[in-house]
Amino acid sequence: MIDDIENLLEEIGFDPDSSVLTHRQAQVLALRERGISQADIAEALGTSRANVSSIESSARENLEKARETVAFAEALRAPVRVRVPAGTDLYDVPDLVYEACDEAGVKVDYTAPDLMKVVSDSAGSAVSGREVSTPLIIGVTSKGMVRVRHQE
Repeated sequence: MIDDIENLLEEIGFDPDSSVLTHRQAQVLALRERGISQADIAEALGTSRANVSSIESSARENLEKARETVAFAEALRAPVRVRVPAGTDLYDVPDLVYEACDEAGVKVDYTAPDLMKVVSDSAGSAVSGREVSTPLIIGVTSKGMVRVRHQE
């Protein structure tokens, strides 16, 4: 089991020196993604299930921080940023985005329903039903990719 995971990590080019994950975190995540239980991983690694749980939790937290960092960097580079205040009807969001993109000369490859779904899915609990309950910033890259961030 461990040899297979080591081969996988090597094959996909995992480098702990340039990753947000430690080698052990990468091992644990790779095994968990293959449906291996924490208890079985602990046995294979010669540690406790509680330690495996802690390693997995830290790995997932590190990945979430990395995703947030990438989203932040993309938002900085996005030529279009649309502020959507709390209380906005989700059905009004596409027009706000399309108008801002038209002004910036950026093409968005989403229909209004698809754009609403992207915003709703990305915003999570910041959208309740049809209402934006937490202010959002919607960034659109020069390639038309849409990124949604909660406004603090």
